[in-house]
Amino acid sequence: MTVTIYHNPRCSKSRETLALLEEKGAAPNVVDYLKTPPSAAELKAILKKLGLKPRDIVRKGEARYAELGLKERAVSDDELIALMVENPILIERPIVVAGGKAAIGRPPETVLTIL
Repeated sequence: MTVTIYHNPRCSKSRETLALLEEKGAAPNVVDYLKTPPSAAELKAILKKLGLKPRDIVRKGEARYAELGLKERAVSDDELIALMVENPILIERPIVVAGGKAAIGRPPETVLTIL
């Protein structure tokens, strides 16, 4: 089974999740999503695997969230996905995808349920 982690090396939870995957014998494909963000189609597929809506994986504490006025204005799911692709810092991290499932590594142990 292929395991992919959408990883931010500056994030402690992301680093912990990657270490946990490696400790469990997984050799994940590591995607630095800030440098190589998922496309809108990829993000939609990840959301489907997570069983979540775009707003559920937006990092509301990021400065960019406030700069874009996302708290004050209503945006469609497609518009929010487009904004996350353009501003990947808004995407919650880390996200691990394994087969037809995905999990957010908060806490890192959460990802073990999909392996």
